Amino acid sequence: WSAASGFAPVPCMAATQPPTQPEVGKPAPDFSLSTGDGSQVSLKDYRGKWIVLYFYPKDFTSGCTMEAHNFQRDLAKYSDTGAVILGVSVDTAQSHKDFCSKEGLNFKLLADPDARVSTDYGSVMDYKGQKLAARNTFIINPDGEIAKVYTGVKPADHSEQVLKDLAELKKN
Repeated sequence: WSAASGFAPVPCMAATQPPTQPEVGKPAPDFSLSTGDGSQVSLKDYRGKWIVLYFYPKDFTSGCTMEAHNFQRDLAKYSDTGAVILGVSVDTAQSHKDFCSKEGLNFKLLADPDARVSTDYGSVMDYKGQKLAARNTFIINPDGEIAKVYTGVKPADHSEQVLKDLAELKKN
């Protein structure tokens, strides 16, 4: 760089920008994905309900299994609040079917094999050259707007926190 040229050096930018999640108060990006039972689920199918949309890296891994078990454990509490739980990962619909069957999960897991929806929600990470969903959760209000965003979720106590926040959000 020289003062005479008037050009400052441009710092090297990483090829990928950090993902940006949809903001609170903005419409949640719509989607239509396959479930383990082969049906299609769209966000708009749940208009009028509270939705807990959680992204997780992979079926059959310890953290993801713990997180799913905790949502399953608290499923009645979510039902009582009128909320629906939807899990999303880049696994196939068949993998989700096997995971739900093995782990006794009674909520829908959605297959996002091309990571399109995970990308729309700023929830993609690169793991050893493979695109996986990052552990983020979104509470979506009955109007289809983002009400709360959690990034870098810790699976152990996440469900309890979501239930607390859901109760607060419903008061407003």
